Amino acid sequence: MMEPLVAYLHYLSIILTAGFLVAELVTCRHGITGEQAQHLATIDVVFFVSALAALATGLLRLFFYAKGVSFYTGNPTFWAKMALYVIIAVLSIKPTRTFVRWKHAAASGAAPAGDEIAGARRFIHIELGLLALIPLMAVLMARGIGR
Repeated sequence: MMEPLVAYLHYLSIILTAGFLVAELVTCRHGITGEQAQHLATIDVVFFVSALAALATGLLRLFFYAKGVSFYTGNPTFWAKMALYVIIAVLSIKPTRTFVRWKHAAASGAAPAGDEIAGARRFIHIELGLLALIPLMAVLMARGIGR
């Protein structure tokens, strides 16, 4: 019963990761208020937690369930999937720092500048595009394509 539960939690955390990243994109728009900027920082924390949950449950599946470590680590699509995850994580640092800065500035009544908003949105768009490739890598990997 644990294997299906871990698989379910893995898929759920991936969906939540994507959902919270979309929520960031929807919230981070021209004319954002200080209150919305503070909310954006909270959304980003939940995005981070869901991404960590996806990683943790993925590692559980890798080492204890599914098809075994050698099936995955011998496949280049597995490494492409892991590289995408790391790239997204690195890219998310800039928007996170921006959101934290906005949150602190909002306490004094300052609103984010238009160019900063556009920059953060650009990073989120890139993250979403790369995130959309991860399920493709997973499908290819699960079918042994690339071995």
